[in-house]
Amino acid sequence: MGEQRRDGRQARDSRDRIQNAAGAPGGGALPEEARAWEALVATARRTVTDGLVVGTSGNVSARVGDTVLVTPSGVPYDRLTPGDITGVDLTGRQVLGTLTPTSELPMHLAVYRRTDARAVVHTHAVHATAVSTLVTVLPSVHYMTGALGGPVRVAPYATYGTEELAENTLRALDGRTGCLLQNHGTLTYGTTLDQAFDRTAQLEWMCRLWLTASSVPGRTPTLLTDAQLAEAGERLRTYGQRP
Repeated sequence: MGEQRRDGRQARDSRDRIQNAAGAPGGGALPEEARAWEALVATARRTVTDGLVVGTSGNVSARVGDTVLVTPSGVPYDRLTPGDITGVDLTGRQVLGTLTPTSELPMHLAVYRRTDARAVVHTHAVHATAVSTLVTVLPSVHYMTGALGGPVRVAPYATYGTEELAENTLRALDGRTGCLLQNHGTLTYGTTLDQAFDRTAQLEWMCRLWLTASSVPGRTPTLLTDAQLAEAGERLRTYGQRP
């Protein structure tokens, strides 16, 4: 009986938040969710300005408690406002906003359910997508490979927005914080939106580096060994300023 009452309260709370979102600035979100939405929109716009996506391709999400804020489907990022906040719970049930969440929601939710991710960035970056059509693992041409946990795998192709793609992505991410999606793009995650975005940008740069080096006639790029990558990864864990 207690479980039924609790489930009923949660359902009413979800309905109230959705109804509030229809007309309220910030979509009826809690303050922390509103701040996260503002950062999410800024990150999504950055993927466009930095050339990682075109139009409404790609998507960004952030987890606040048990709520996952996501970019809505088919809405240009420069048109998003505080009232457009879109959020779901970890089962995919919409709890914030009235806009339809991204079609890649299954992939985002799979990452949150299986990792410690607090933010996910998915792009259709040109060089990374090109590499995803050529190899099954990005050759280790730079020590920043260690920042993603090791050699970056390519998740086998599956139709976008499907559970199959979500499962393929999870396998490619095993022990990694980023992967390529065959004939599709990239996915990275982190503990913050900035970290997830930076990993996406680094992955695109490494793909461009490998394509450039491997295009020189008669030459083969030198690759780093597993030991070299492991050593770099250890050093990268303490890189930068300490809090």
